[in-house]
Amino acid sequence: MKTGRKNVFRRQGKKSISRQQATSDPSSVDLLLQQAIAHHQAGQLPQAEALYRQVLQVSPNHPVALHLLGLIAYQAGNNALSLELIDKAILLKPDYADACYNRGTILQLLGQYEAALQSFDKAILLKPGFAQALNNRGSALLYLQQYEAALESCDSAILFKPDYAEALNNRGHALQGLERYQEALESYDKALIYKPDYADAYCSRGNALLALRQYQMALESYDKALIYKPGYEYIPGIRMYMKRFLCNWEGIESECRNLEAAVERRERVVMPFQMLAISASPAIQRQAAEIYVRDKAPERVNAADIPRRPRRDRIRIGYFSADYYKHVTSYLIAELFERRDRSRFEIIGFSFGPNTVDEMTRRISTAMDRFLDVRSMLDSEVAALSRKLEVDIAVDLNGFTTNSRPGIFAQRAAPIQINFLAYPGTMGASYMDYLIADHTLIPEADRRHYSEKIVYLPDSYQVNDSLRAISPKPCARADEGLPETAFVYCCFNNVFKIPPDVFDAWMRILGRVEGSVLWLLEDNPGAVENLRGEAARRGIAPHRLVFAKRLPVDEHLARQRLADLLLDTLPYNAHTTASDALWAGLPVLTRTGETFASRVAASLLRAVGLPELITTSESEYEELAVNLAHNPQRLHAFRQHLQQNHLTAPLFDCKAYTRHLESAYCAIYERYLAGLPPDHIDIPRLPS
Repeated sequence: MKTGRKNVFRRQGKKSISRQQATSDPSSVDLLLQQAIAHHQAGQLPQAEALYRQVLQVSPNHPVALHLLGLIAYQAGNNALSLELIDKAILLKPDYADACYNRGTILQLLGQYEAALQSFDKAILLKPGFAQALNNRGSALLYLQQYEAALESCDSAILFKPDYAEALNNRGHALQGLERYQEALESYDKALIYKPDYADAYCSRGNALLALRQYQMALESYDKALIYKPGYEYIPGIRMYMKRFLCNWEGIESECRNLEAAVERRERVVMPFQMLAISASPAIQRQAAEIYVRDKAPERVNAADIPRRPRRDRIRIGYFSADYYKHVTSYLIAELFERRDRSRFEIIGFSFGPNTVDEMTRRISTAMDRFLDVRSMLDSEVAALSRKLEVDIAVDLNGFTTNSRPGIFAQRAAPIQINFLAYPGTMGASYMDYLIADHTLIPEADRRHYSEKIVYLPDSYQVNDSLRAISPKPCARADEGLPETAFVYCCFNNVFKIPPDVFDAWMRILGRVEGSVLWLLEDNPGAVENLRGEAARRGIAPHRLVFAKRLPVDEHLARQRLADLLLDTLPYNAHTTASDALWAGLPVLTRTGETFASRVAASLLRAVGLPELITTSESEYEELAVNLAHNPQRLHAFRQHLQQNHLTAPLFDCKAYTRHLESAYCAIYERYLAGLPPDHIDIPRLPS
């Protein structure tokens, strides 16, 4: 959608002439102008600028020379001079459609989308059928998240120029914004017919295929994007993400090392969320986040720019999320909103996720004082609205997960901003003040790997809904294709969390426990085929891997009781998957690493009273997995513990959790009122 500085120049439709012709009559404005345009088109900007200035010496109000000199000023980084010169050209020649178009393009590149639209509209009015202006108008509307209007504008551009690949690509973006992914894919495919080496369209095509869960085809599209545009930013990371979804591990270890090395060189190769499953280093994960934030969401408004507010009776908290529907975040947090102390806290929900309204949306919105749909608003507008509403604490429930909008926080939605729950790591952003965690997740010695100050809750950072229903519908092993008497290991994590070394350990465990099986989530056919092939290569019969189809949450919780033990992954642990299993009464065996994402299951196990299931090495993990299969009495004791304590264990005591989190908000707020900067805060366990 965005055009780089070097691509602003729009041809004037005049032929270039030789230097000899121009110099033979140096007073000829037309000859000088044509030679300047020739240099400009060739990228020879100093020569072009000198000639434009010669034209203006002879004819100071020459609109074409002023316009094109304005483009050179933009390319040199002088935005103010650029717009001044182009505005002067338009004033002298009000019907100058090309100048209006380029003015709009520059304003769009500067992020002034509303002003850009006005210029594009004027260009189109002056020159009906101006395909480039219609396309760029559609692009500006995309930035404004006006997807229907953007689609209409791109369709108009294509009507006048059917082979316009860039407009077809932008049309696909509009369709993706409308969640019409199959139609978007068709638009990208058509763009590639007209421009087979169009790297951006291949990247866009990959994104649509990812949304359609067609991971192999997405991977192939990203590969094509890299062929036609080597060094395409962030594509190496998303390409690795696709390979992880497919469990295609060919060359994956060296690729992971290469990505880590590129991040250490501060290259834009991987998005922070993808790095959680790639790197076991908290330092590298922080670097990846900082690179991304600096590029995509740098700080725009400083906390000091928000006028200080006096104490109020109630602390006003804004929760910002794309996931207020049937989503794991909502399943975890819904009861927290319902249990809040309404006498001390006012809650406002800011929703910018898919156009979905379901029972979770209704439950959460009912529990809040206000619930605002801000999907169609710009980041700056959402932040401004939050400040207008005088939100004291802005809580980001997305971080860098799907549909996240860190730009809202870069614009300072509130004087205090918190990274909470969904993103298991640092955001690397100066404008995120705090991160909610616990001492298992982030030991004090590891604070240097986090840009935020740490708020330590007394048990686990993870909130849980103690009202979650488990389906009473009967389920049997035979229904799931599981053997009746064999030991059933399981892991219901998304398959991208499974690295080859963890799978190696699993296969060694199966090899030592006769007849045992491993029950995994059936994510996509490619992963099923590849995992069974990897099992065979390790000497394990492929049929010992059993795959579970997706079910409604309550039914999925119920069927977990058919398994004997959940085997966790590293460096990205089971998170909600682990608390789901523990809620259903299924023990979880984990291994800890050094990152937030690799220590979540340990946090949950401590909060449910089963620290015995936390291991710290590969050998310890394997030995305990085998021991529990051979020691049913010990495993039964763990299951009994979960059954007897799941309503009273801190992990599932949402009432106590809410009090602890509210104590944290109060401590944070008091520091703000006292004029103190953010600092680490340790919340003590409150008496029951």
